[in-house]
Amino acid sequence: MTDALKRLSDEGVAIWLDDLSRDRLNSGNLAELVQSKHVVGVTTNPTIFQKAIGGGSAAYESQLRDLAVRKVTTDEAIRMITTSDVRDAADVLRPVYDASNGRDGRVSIEVDPRLAHQTAATIAEAKQLWWLVDRPNVLIKIPATKAGLPAIAEVLGKGISVNVTLIFSLERYRAVMDAYLTGLETAKAGGLDLSQIESVASFFVSRVDTEIDKRLDKIGGDAKNLRSKAALANARLAYQAYEEVFGSADRSTKPSDRWKALEAAGAKPQRPLWASTGVKDPNLPDTLYVTELVAPGTVNTMPEGTLDATGDHGVVTGDTITPNYADAQAVMDAIAAAGVDYDDVVQVLEDEGVEKFEQSWIELLDTVTASLASFADEN
Repeated sequence: MTDALKRLSDEGVAIWLDDLSRDRLNSGNLAELVQSKHVVGVTTNPTIFQKAIGGGSAAYESQLRDLAVRKVTTDEAIRMITTSDVRDAADVLRPVYDASNGRDGRVSIEVDPRLAHQTAATIAEAKQLWWLVDRPNVLIKIPATKAGLPAIAEVLGKGISVNVTLIFSLERYRAVMDAYLTGLETAKAGGLDLSQIESVASFFVSRVDTEIDKRLDKIGGDAKNLRSKAALANARLAYQAYEEVFGSADRSTKPSDRWKALEAAGAKPQRPLWASTGVKDPNLPDTLYVTELVAPGTVNTMPEGTLDATGDHGVVTGDTITPNYADAQAVMDAIAAAGVDYDDVVQVLEDEGVEKFEQSWIELLDTVTASLASFADEN
């Protein structure tokens, strides 16, 4: 079951689970995945918490009842619940964190998605979450919106580890890496230990195919031959951009001078993280966005179904990214020539991503509000 997952780990891909719930924690399932399926990290997002807390699990009832008695606000209740789950998950993963010298064993929690376009509020929220979770192996997720970029730099500059999320475009990814370097430079100037600051850049995959394939189908003709190729091409070119900043594993691509100065001071590269790796098109192999995105120094965060599929029948053949840069560029050029506006695609995806997380958060607010009211009535 785990041979492919072990091979993936051996190739330098950190396997993270894209899910968390109190039931998963209480049952020991997360600890079991760490032991048996090479899981070395966990990511969460507003939709994951909405499903976990809003799904009617009895695991949250006791805490909700206590919060109702205390008459806390809904926003405070959600933060108490979600940070509790993340704190407990961080404790489960602490041995991985220690064994990897802080590289893995990480658990991510996202700032309120309603703040995605507010720089100062995002910074304040990130600081609050860092304090609330109070674990060295937490990552604070900040979306890579235009307002998010300066927040990312400032938060990193304070020594807070960050998972930059909702990255779709190559241009924005380069801006994210720039924000990372800026944050590290600020931290260095402030005398902070750069080796203690960790960051990943979450580059979304499957949604790119979903949006571009829809447009290719409308164009029709030969354009349809390009279906299901954009997401892998886009991600592979992102890794090429990563190597231009941080250097390649074999050092055939030299790191930038800016990065070398930070690396000499103890900093670690900001790893690309492949997010949204569950295949949405049933006609595609269910392990496509795992086995075709293998390269050293990456993270792949998977929903449990994709994790199981990879362990069951995934075929890992080594590096499937760096030998394919030319082909990836050719694919993106052909898609542009067919009439697909890449800049519009990635902006639509970013806007939809923020909107979906906002909607999940609003649904979570409604669910928790109703639960608090129900338990308050008991008293």
